[in-house]
Amino acid sequence: MVEFSVVIATKDRQQYLDRALASLETQTDAPEFEIVVVDNGSRDATAEVVARRARGPATLRYVAAPEPNRGKARNLGVGAARGRYVLFCDDDVQAPPGWIAAHASAHRAGGDVVVNGPILNVASYESRPKPTPANYSRAFLCTCNASLSREAFAGAGGFDEAFDLYGWEDTELGVRLRERGVRWKFAWDAYIWHIKPPAENTLAVEGRKAVEKARMARRFLAKHPSNRTRAATGAHPLNLMRARYFLPDWLLAFYAGVSTSRRAPQWVSSFVRAQFLDAMYVRELVRALDAADRTE
Repeated sequence: MVEFSVVIATKDRQQYLDRALASLETQTDAPEFEIVVVDNGSRDATAEVVARRARGPATLRYVAAPEPNRGKARNLGVGAARGRYVLFCDDDVQAPPGWIAAHASAHRAGGDVVVNGPILNVASYESRPKPTPANYSRAFLCTCNASLSREAFAGAGGFDEAFDLYGWEDTELGVRLRERGVRWKFAWDAYIWHIKPPAENTLAVEGRKAVEKARMARRFLAKHPSNRTRAATGAHPLNLMRARYFLPDWLLAFYAGVSTSRRAPQWVSSFVRAQFLDAMYVRELVRALDAADRTE
């Protein structure tokens, strides 16, 4: 019987996906597992990559999900899965040989539990650090590296497919799982490397994600209007006041200039880049909340 189904949603990332699948082929001491790749509307050679890897040692299946929607893609992947547990990861990861075994070990005590492992963001495939306390996270469910029983996933209703842009769909599912009494566990040895080359994760790319995440935060707040959700999304009074009155356009332009300057020290550009992305997010959050108020 298949114990784990590794579910990967992907779109136009054939080179990343190929290397992620290669790392899953080298798992050691793992229970019986399969890999379900959900192609979320790719226009590249994703299908060919999966077909080639399917001739290798891992049990690998391909699911087509033409409409770009991460939640819907993962729901389809779980629907096609045969494992007792589903293990989510992204297409731009590198899994250490003991990754699946570590998730399996964390579930061995039984009961409904979501297992998360450390996510180590690295600039290249050659960088393979071990986890440190900085990699600890209290996120209840992060689909870059999380597992749970298929039964618990189905009982909570899966991902809300109305979250059709980047962000919060996994956090929102985590709220529903927690409400159903599912417990949480952080497994230090279930770590994974998340490949983030600076040349591809540009300020423009990350800025677009920040805007989309803010729009999905409004949907999250509408569905779960609690203090905990407001704190998680940054929709608390002081932060919203900061966005309205203390983040003018000229300041964002200054942040963008410094963060992309080759003259600025690396630590300065990294700090200012974070300030820029935070400002983009919270300003868009205010716009989204104001627009929602006008339509009510």
